[in-house]
Amino acid sequence: MSDPLGLIGSAGGLPPIRPAGPGATPGGKIDPSAPSFKDLLMQNIKEVNDLELDASAAVEDLAAGRRSDAETVLLATQKADMAFQMLLQVRNKVVDAYDELKQIRV
Repeated sequence: MSDPLGLIGSAGGLPPIRPAGPGATPGGKIDPSAPSFKDLLMQNIKEVNDLELDASAAVEDLAAGRRSDAETVLLATQKADMAFQMLLQVRNKVVDAYDELKQIRV
């Protein structure tokens, strides 16, 4: 498809959009050594999973009598729950963005 009016190539005098985020540099170039979104997401999923496993182990130890510090067990479970809730909200935002992209007509 051609652009007979020349509207697609220019953004109406607006400056070009520069990438932002952890891989972007002030010059607008993407740093190839920066981690990708997928890598960051997988790392955070692993951290949340580790927190959940630690909290489960702490609860089991408390129930079995191997621990006597209920407050640290409670803190570990609350920390794991908060991390999971945050990850769930990130997931919901990604799904919302995907649904919005599906609505775009090409």
